Amino acid sequence: MPLTPDQLANEPAERLMYPPFDFRIEPPGDGWFSVDGVDQYQQIGNDGAGGAFVLLPPSQRVLYVSSEGQAGIIAADFEEFIQLIVTHPYWRDILRFSGGGKLAEMRRAAAALEATLDDEDEVNEARDFVRSQLALAEPADPVGALHRAVSASDVTVRAPDGNPCTGLVNRYTVDDSPFLRGVAD
Repeated sequence: MPLTPDQLANEPAERLMYPPFDFRIEPPGDGWFSVDGVDQYQQIGNDGAGGAFVLLPPSQRVLYVSSEGQAGIIAADFEEFIQLIVTHPYWRDILRFSGGGKLAEMRRAAAALEATLDDEDEVNEARDFVRSQLALAEPADPVGALHRAVSASDVTVRAPDGNPCTGLVNRYTVDDSPFLRGVAD
């Protein structure tokens, strides 16, 4: 049976997801954005910077809307989302250093970011704990799943002023980061 937000809400959510995964299950926000063609969506949580995670009907894809005006689909469903943030808590940086959304660059970024984790033991301990508590399987290809979700992101999210949000991918690669350049490949 797939993991649902309700199941996670019954767990010690703060202990499970924050930190290091930067996901808090919280009551729905004030609806500070709209999604074209979607009358109602289910906000499932927030990140520490005020971004929102939302399930979109009817397929229950996970939409992320940052507090800086970026938005896009990041997972096909809630379970894939949890697997993504547990496996790659730096998923935003994978998109930042994706070379415009290229899968090969996303894989390079994931490897470099994993190699530079500040507290690898703490993150690995948290990963193991969440996987055991939620009976999560190790995902086969979370970077590939993120790439598919972002590439197929067909939603338009609008800020309160009516302007559309920008996408989540960026043109940078790990070669553009002095911090990551020496770690890649």
